[in-house]
Amino acid sequence: MMPRAVRRLVHLVLFCPLSKGLQSRLPAIKVKYLLLAWLGILIASWVIYMQYASYSELCRGHVCHMVICDHYRRGIISGSSCKALCDQRTLTLQRCMSTSSTHQVYSGLWKERPVVIKCTIEDPVKIDGAPDSVLRQEMTLFDKPTRGTSMDEFKEMLHSFLKVNLGEQSSLSTLVDRVITLADVNQDGKVSLAEAKSIWALLQINEFLLMVALQEKEHTPKLLGFCGDLYVTERVGHSSLYRLEVPHYLQALVPEALSSSLNHWLAPSWPRRARITIGLLEFVEEVFHGSYGSFLICDASPRHVGYNAKYDCKMANLRSVASEAVVRGFLRGRRCETNADCTYGRDCTATCDRLVKQCNTEVVQPNLAKVCVLLQDYLLFGAPSDLRGDLEKQLRTCVTLSGLASQMEVHHSLVLNNLKTLLWKKISNTQYS
Repeated sequence: MMPRAVRRLVHLVLFCPLSKGLQSRLPAIKVKYLLLAWLGILIASWVIYMQYASYSELCRGHVCHMVICDHYRRGIISGSSCKALCDQRTLTLQRCMSTSSTHQVYSGLWKERPVVIKCTIEDPVKIDGAPDSVLRQEMTLFDKPTRGTSMDEFKEMLHSFLKVNLGEQSSLSTLVDRVITLADVNQDGKVSLAEAKSIWALLQINEFLLMVALQEKEHTPKLLGFCGDLYVTERVGHSSLYRLEVPHYLQALVPEALSSSLNHWLAPSWPRRARITIGLLEFVEEVFHGSYGSFLICDASPRHVGYNAKYDCKMANLRSVASEAVVRGFLRGRRCETNADCTYGRDCTATCDRLVKQCNTEVVQPNLAKVCVLLQDYLLFGAPSDLRGDLEKQLRTCVTLSGLASQMEVHHSLVLNNLKTLLWKKISNTQYS
């Protein structure tokens, strides 16, 4: 049994921190300490509640698993990961990393290999709560192609879709063949209706389409498998340039200067950051004029750029990257009053022609300028003193790049190569190269 005096003290601390009885029994300084402790308990409770509320809202992997496996068992969908996910249970979802309730992201294991599992589900606001309503709404994802579609018709469907989303490219037929090979899960030289429905649903996801188009690129995460519109990629060891990310509900309480200082302290050494930066610049080169057209980075956020244990850059999230054809299609004929009305994603912005009140179709700020804005903070802190002056100058030139991509290709390449060369000279012939 707890002594009576201790029980009374606990009662006073928990329920009456400001009561006159407590103030008369304890010195004022102790009351302050107790008040601070009580405030700390309140803040901790609030943080735990917000964390739980955020988790329950954002993390709905059980819905993904239920929908996908139901469709698989009914023969509606197929995929190289279906057996592991639904029958063998060797593909398991673990830690939730979702930032959107409609786009589920989980770390997981596949035969003891660390992976990332992603799937898209309906907005929870539209769901009435009954499990079968989720299944009914998800059925619309797998409504194409229809029964009776021939292989030639399916190839034509794919070609038309890729032309709209990537633009007119001479290499599209090669990409169609790649998609067909990917869809043919059992490698029998044919594509079943379930296989076709699965790959068609996946191609509607921008990130998946880009992973297929850029799969041979060094800085794109490898696609390992899929089931319906759920897909599995390699896990990037560090999924952000910065290790500390303050939750949105704490940003008002944590000063930006404090979080920035902590990230500087937690960051890899400067030579390793230089190596990661070189990889990021190479990715910018890879998407500038690739085999399947040009791609635009429409949200150059540190949360989208990751790196592995060897400090090789890997794009942890490609959802913010869009083909130039898609961005142009979005801007073409769009009504506007200001340049802000001509923005795709977060920052792929074109100019507004105020005479006709329509958007122009070319984005003003190139990928390299956006990336250099990100790198100014990431590269300059802790930079070697003999390099800092030149590095500041190169980054200043880089962030001011603007103008139509068609008119500045040579200047773009020159600035990018100068920055890469400056960094590489400093770390070449060292353990970091």
